[in-house]
Amino acid sequence: MQPLAGILVADFTRYLPGAYASRELLRLGARVVRVEPLDGDPLRRTAAGWDARLRAGSESVVCDLKADPELARLLCARADVVLEGFRPGVAAKLGIGPDDVSERTVYCSITGFGSSGHHAARAGHDLNYLGWAGALADTAPGLPEIQAADLAAGALGAVTRVLAALLERERTGAGARIVVSMTHGSHDLVSHRLDGDPVPRMLTGALACYRVYECADTRLLTVGALEEKFFTRLCAVIGRADLAERQYAPEQETLAEELASVFARRTLAEWLELFAGEDACVGPVATLEEAAAEFALEPTGIVPELGEHTDTWRRELGLG
Repeated sequence: MQPLAGILVADFTRYLPGAYASRELLRLGARVVRVEPLDGDPLRRTAAGWDARLRAGSESVVCDLKADPELARLLCARADVVLEGFRPGVAAKLGIGPDDVSERTVYCSITGFGSSGHHAARAGHDLNYLGWAGALADTAPGLPEIQAADLAAGALGAVTRVLAALLERERTGAGARIVVSMTHGSHDLVSHRLDGDPVPRMLTGALACYRVYECADTRLLTVGALEEKFFTRLCAVIGRADLAERQYAPEQETLAEELASVFARRTLAEWLELFAGEDACVGPVATLEEAAAEFALEPTGIVPELGEHTDTWRRELGLG
């Protein structure tokens, strides 16, 4: 399914959020042109493996936005979607701001804190946005492994709104000016908890039935048996049916210790075999490689060299 076939995306972003967003639009059929500085997106150097997986299938155009702005402006004029991730006001100074493109263009700015307010010009990365958003309150100083601000609030937030804007353009002919704030979006991911949790820290370690346990081979097992039926079945499978009635009892640490002592008696593979076919919400903490072998999506294309498509686009845009 390629619903975005024929849609051209000009991506001026750097690092993860924009790259992930344009990769998702590419998977939906869009033609993506990544516009890079002369020395390339910094992600090429700082995390080449990440960059390659996110860049595959896109096109690379190098452009000095200060010295050669015309190439960028002509690309923006041709594009259906423009993505940018500069601090507020920078794109406009370069002549590729939201007021510099066609009214039909869907123009999306991925920002840390939005385009206005006293945080707007603040520097930050994923960890900072999550901290400001209240998303680390339960687990700090532990660090999240998934960049939820960059990838969920930022990238997927942008994709959702870009898709909605393209649909609206089909109806009205008008584009859109979108501002995505990774901090506001991250707060939205946790804001449903503002009126309190059913159990304090329910999904971040308070409950024995929703934890990670170590097996005999030091591999880890996930237990997500929140519903009574799942926990009852889990207790039956491990031979401790007597524990089921204590699922939400006050002494959760005592219950967790008893479960831990049981799970420590078998290897991860043995537990997975025992729970195969059981309705109990149990699974492994898989390695990235193990997970990829089962769940990875197919690559979206070849990885372009830095500037590989610059000359082609210059000719297409009449710049020689």
